[in-house]
Amino acid sequence: MIAQPSWLLWCSLCYFLICVIPQHKGAERKTNFREIEKQILDQILGSKTYDRRIRPSGMNGTDGPAIIHINLLFRSIATISDVKMEYSVQLTFREEWLDERLKYDTKNLNGKIRYLTLVDSSKVWMPDLFFSNEKEGHFHNIIMPNLYVRIFPDGGVLYSIRLSLTLACPMNLKLYPLDRQKCMLSMVSYGWTTDDLVFLWRDGDPVQVNKNLQLPRFTLEKVSTDYCNSKTNTGEYACLKVDLIFKREFSYYLIQIYIPCCMLVIVSWVSFWLDANAVPARVSLGVTTLLTMATQTTGINNSLPPVSYTKAIDVWTGVCLTFVFGALLEFALVNYASRSDAHREKLKKQRRQWEMEHAAALEAQQAEHLDEVTGFALKPLVRHSKDRERARHYEYELHINGLDGKRHPAAECCKNWISSFQMRSKRIDVISRFIFPLVFAMFNLIYWTTYLFKENEN
Repeated sequence: MIAQPSWLLWCSLCYFLICVIPQHKGAERKTNFREIEKQILDQILGSKTYDRRIRPSGMNGTDGPAIIHINLLFRSIATISDVKMEYSVQLTFREEWLDERLKYDTKNLNGKIRYLTLVDSSKVWMPDLFFSNEKEGHFHNIIMPNLYVRIFPDGGVLYSIRLSLTLACPMNLKLYPLDRQKCMLSMVSYGWTTDDLVFLWRDGDPVQVNKNLQLPRFTLEKVSTDYCNSKTNTGEYACLKVDLIFKREFSYYLIQIYIPCCMLVIVSWVSFWLDANAVPARVSLGVTTLLTMATQTTGINNSLPPVSYTKAIDVWTGVCLTFVFGALLEFALVNYASRSDAHREKLKKQRRQWEMEHAAALEAQQAEHLDEVTGFALKPLVRHSKDRERARHYEYELHINGLDGKRHPAAECCKNWISSFQMRSKRIDVISRFIFPLVFAMFNLIYWTTYLFKENEN
């Protein structure tokens, strides 16, 4: 009699473990939350309960403007074009707003549904935002359209999409290539005025930049956000903008432009150390460096827009071209001085020969008029007019060529040093060996001091 209840108890426990509990778990596994999502979407997006043509109400159901919170993620910046004054960027664009018509209840779902996801943004109302400085743009549809719309239980809506945009970026190239450029991304409401729609930056970190972002010739120094509401004849429209500060990488231009130009200028100075009579060598060297420098300048200008003002690189290439051209002109002056030196030497020989002939004639004349009685020599006869004319001509030629013995005003140290070179062509070459590098060094000092100061000031 005592064992019977125990047997019944064990039978009841086995039945509960084998039959009741598995059936309860199976019923729980059969719950389809995706079907529940569909029911919720049909309920909140039904044509009788929701109209996407009507904007959401203001905060707390008021008639005020709808508040749109925006944030961006810069995924990459492809190119920054100086010629077209534009830049290409790929970004993730997000908008958030509250639409109380889209509220739904999740109390009996045990947290299984945190939000509803749509891949078709045409089902809900969307702000009429556009990028005001956009030149080109497209969506990404591989493999599926890269966008989604999330609807939260409280009626909050999150819209996210991946975009590729080419945006205008007006540039000031006066300090090129020591410049910084500020490029803007502007977002404006097209039809809704601030009475109906207001854009605000999301609290916290509204603009994010990919940590692995790299640019070929620029560095992204700073990203800042601001508001830029615009007023037109039809009203005031909400506007947000992002300012991107790009600093140009100078190392590229130092290697590709500045150092080669310096080398060309220095190579043109080699002609100062060649003999003045080496005409083919000096002409070839001067013309080659001049043409190379001109080609370098043309290539630089082709990579830049034709602006009306003078850029820093224009000053550099212009002065370097002037130095190379000056070295070629210096050879022309040396060649002229060399021929003048030859003519001067010819005049010297003629003068010495004339003096010797004239002295011999005077001695013979004095001997003929020697007083036989007293033995005293008579005074020499007066020079003939022809001899006086020849003497004046030689004196004039010597004066023109600097051989008349008269000292021109100059520093004594320079006079002594220069006078050690008999040929004027040689003097010009020796002076050029010091003057050209000295002036070029002074130009470099003034150039870099001026533009680096302007860069820091800017």
